[in-house]
Amino acid sequence: MNITYLTSAYLAPVWYYTKLLSFDKIMVEGFDSYMKQTYRNRCLIVEADGVLSLTIPTEKSDNPKCLMRDVRISDHGHWRRVHWNALEAAYRHSPFFEYYADDFAPFYEHQYTFLWDFNMELCQLVCGLIDIHPDMEATNGYLKDTQNDYREMIHPKNDYHIDTAFSPAPYYQVFSEKQGFQPNLSIVDLLFNMGPESLIVLQKSISSSSLNI
Repeated sequence: MNITYLTSAYLAPVWYYTKLLSFDKIMVEGFDSYMKQTYRNRCLIVEADGVLSLTIPTEKSDNPKCLMRDVRISDHGHWRRVHWNALEAAYRHSPFFEYYADDFAPFYEHQYTFLWDFNMELCQLVCGLIDIHPDMEATNGYLKDTQNDYREMIHPKNDYHIDTAFSPAPYYQVFSEKQGFQPNLSIVDLLFNMGPESLIVLQKSISSSSLNI
């Protein structure tokens, strides 16, 4: 059985979702030390002025090595309203935003205590809308030296070209005439622009190269 290891992620990028298609089993790491400025609490979308980073604020922990599973979401800055307004502004003219808006809106109306729960439930929603059914399981302890380990590779500061198994297929984007095609944005960019064809784009983005890293 092909198994891969991923971090928890907030509306993860296309790169992340290709792994949900490529492997038989997905182990989502909950026992890693939480780090900011990662996809754990950040997603990237594109608006009229370019790529925009949306970040979920988290509460400061007394433990400097707080585990991802224990990270609590902060209400600082009315981030739910800010994120939803940003999504609506960026995608209201996309072909499928209106179609899917009611599925996503509750996540920005209700308070979640833990980032882990918020991310996992959002991921389950997205998988259902794209019609993919990955076998995902939370880790029960941190494992080192695993094969197919993308826990730190799929990171906002890493160039996706380091992964020979991922080659982002271009697709329609609302601002492509002005911005050009922006690869590897949040999965919602693909979903709101391509709807049911999102699965085809994901499949085309999986390189024929070896999946082992």
